[in-house]
Amino acid sequence: MSNRTREELVSAVTTAARRHHAAYTLFNQAMAEHLGLHPTDLQCVSLLALEPGPRTTGEIAELTGLASGSATRLVDRLQKAGLAERRPDPHDRRKTLVALTAGRTPEVEAAWDAPGRAFERALDDFTDDELTVIERYLRRTTDVGAEQTARLRGD
Repeated sequence: MSNRTREELVSAVTTAARRHHAAYTLFNQAMAEHLGLHPTDLQCVSLLALEPGPRTTGEIAELTGLASGSATRLVDRLQKAGLAERRPDPHDRRKTLVALTAGRTPEVEAAWDAPGRAFERALDDFTDDELTVIERYLRRTTDVGAEQTARLRGD
């Protein structure tokens, strides 16, 4: 048990979260540079990999927080880099879907290999109950981040 007050604990978590965000932002930039990508492009690839299937450019704009035109340029860059392709929507021929390609998948996966293992090792000494709390915290703060982004943008 900690001898710190709740206020001290909340402050410590908030400080650690800010440092985590900054470190991960720098890591994302370094990984993007390593792969010859813009950090936003790498973030989009990561987000698309989490989606259950291809997405429209409008949906990519929502996922990334970009304006429609910026999302279109992002998809153009991903396509040029061999990371994504546009294909017709089989359910609505007026729409085009963006899907990740297999072309550079081995290269991207290889780049994530060592960092992925390192991030997993960082969790080695946590109990299952502690991992459940960490996941809950991350989900909750992700939701708060999305809400505050919308608030700042006036959505």
